[in-house]
Amino acid sequence: MVIAGAGMAGVQTAVALREEGWAGRIVLLGAEPHRPYDRPPLSKAVLLGKTDDPSFDVDFAALGVELHLGRRATGLRTGERLLLTDAGPVPYDHLVIATGAEPRTLPGTEHLAAEPAAGRGGPGLHLLRTLDDAERLRPLLAERRDVVVVGAGWIGAEFATAAREAGCAVTVVEAAGHPLAGVLPPEVATRLAGWYRDSGAELLTGTTVVGVDGAGLLVSSGGGRPTRLTADAVLVGIGARPATDWLAGSGIELAEDGSVRADRWLRASAEEVYAVGDCASFPSARYGERLLVHHWDNALQGPRTVAANVVGSGRPDFTGAVYDPVPYFWSEQFGRFVQYAGHHTAGDRLLWRGDPAGAAWSVCWLRDGVLVALLAVGRPRDLAQGRKLIERAAEIDPERAADASVPLKSAAR
Repeated sequence: MVIAGAGMAGVQTAVALREEGWAGRIVLLGAEPHRPYDRPPLSKAVLLGKTDDPSFDVDFAALGVELHLGRRATGLRTGERLLLTDAGPVPYDHLVIATGAEPRTLPGTEHLAAEPAAGRGGPGLHLLRTLDDAERLRPLLAERRDVVVVGAGWIGAEFATAAREAGCAVTVVEAAGHPLAGVLPPEVATRLAGWYRDSGAELLTGTTVVGVDGAGLLVSSGGGRPTRLTADAVLVGIGARPATDWLAGSGIELAEDGSVRADRWLRASAEEVYAVGDCASFPSARYGERLLVHHWDNALQGPRTVAANVVGSGRPDFTGAVYDPVPYFWSEQFGRFVQYAGHHTAGDRLLWRGDPAGAAWSVCWLRDGVLVALLAVGRPRDLAQGRKLIERAAEIDPERAADASVPLKSAAR
């Protein structure tokens, strides 16, 4: 077994294989030189200097996992069952693609990302995806530098939160008219805009980046004349895309979004090749569409399905383990614990639970009366109960669900 990628999905695949009884070799390849680590602390504890070691508590030697660091996948020859790497080819009997996602960059600035400001006479452009990224940013926060954040998505909000906690002056630039565009509808997302103001960060919505020069970031609001934002550092947080460019010409089928097009058993389009985590999309019977989920819980749950299918495929009575989870993620931003479970679309009915001007509230989405998604702000009990209701496709009484004093589970019909 060869696993390409040593993030959460790759590490948990190795662990799950041993738990399922896989007795063969496991070779785990990581592109970074660091011992495999967890990513959520990067935008929190690592940035603020509260920890220097976010590595997983996994004894690879005891598990019999051969860990090779600093070894990046560069290609794949499925006919020969060879994974190509920058240190030479690696033969496999079974392969798991777990190369994750990579952050999007501002057009034309790819070569500037994470380059120190001292050599260019302007603010350094930074990304926040790796441990090295976080370590480059940490001293800027410790020195209370002025920072500009491009993008008011999840990573932008979490970085802005950490920067304000450190005492930095923070300006956030968002092209859409509200935070979390494309994730939450405007009537919900606009409620989050006040969080930036209350924290002391300046949020500029409807503002696009039109250029970068040695003096700062050029932005335009409403198509007007560009203005310059000066700062000591610029964090670009405009989303991520599957890290699958290395699969070009391999014959592995990719979806339009660049993800490996896995089936419901998380198998890729070549024999004995699986895909899991941020780099893979899967068909959801629950939601009637293909999902690409870039969140920690997906990278934790998917490997169990892969391991069950790899080990079980040798049994004549095995029918396959299907992957169709209720997506879940969480975020800590501006003193609030935000959780989301499920998947909603524009046509779903939206219900408020509680006052969004308060410290704790939730939003439910119903489809034909069935709870399909839930956003909880400071209401973890709503999330826990709602997630179970979503899993069993429970029909909900809208009036009871809208009453925040009623336990959500009591709203099920």
